Amino acid sequence: MTQGKKEKHPVARFKSLVFPVLSPRGMRGFFNTIAKNGKILDVGCGNGSPFLVKVQRPDVYYVGLDIGDYNQTPVSLSAADRYIITSPKEFAEEIARLPDSFDAVISAHNLEHCDEPDETLQAMLMSLKKGGRLYLSFPCEESVSFPSRNPLNFFDDPTHKRPPEFDRTVNAIRSAGFNVDFAAKRYRPLTLFLLGLILEPFGYLLKRNMPAGSTWALYGFETVIWASRSLS
Repeated sequence: MTQGKKEKHPVARFKSLVFPVLSPRGMRGFFNTIAKNGKILDVGCGNGSPFLVKVQRPDVYYVGLDIGDYNQTPVSLSAADRYIITSPKEFAEEIARLPDSFDAVISAHNLEHCDEPDETLQAMLMSLKKGGRLYLSFPCEESVSFPSRNPLNFFDDPTHKRPPEFDRTVNAIRSAGFNVDFAAKRYRPLTLFLLGLILEPFGYLLKRNMPAGSTWALYGFETVIWASRSLS
């Protein structure tokens, strides 16, 4: 993404500066830890993710992988250096074709949609170079009993299969020889948690999530895991 393109999106640039501060272990905080000019695989790259990554890190080589153009725009699609569409059946296999290739892998709210989540996780881990880093997030197991606010309860999204198990996921990452650098079963960054607490009466009355991920932070909706592949 060129400097000219960045200048046309001041709101996106502002968010790329503010959100790593508000949620340092969130996805945008992770972006800032990726090696300069690194190569990224974004697994489940819908909702304009190519654009979001490139606004914050225009230096990286971005590869997006998904099963369709989910909430994408022409601007977002043009931000990707490579964009792969595959089928649900071949999703894990497509990732497995890219071993030892990436400095970072992002998987934000993807595993809960997968037909083969275990195979997908293993393929993502093996796609990382030595020293490469993984960002993984998904709805926590407890979200199956949260209020329905589209989405806050796990089943608000009919495409969800089942919530990944926190302990099982962490153990699988460690068993593959990776270091777990950060793991929160219910991630609650303090500033967003407090904002969510203040806004919760409005969320309750309106039956909707409040801005900036504050409702998710209040409830601890997200499981967040950072991991890294050993250099040896």
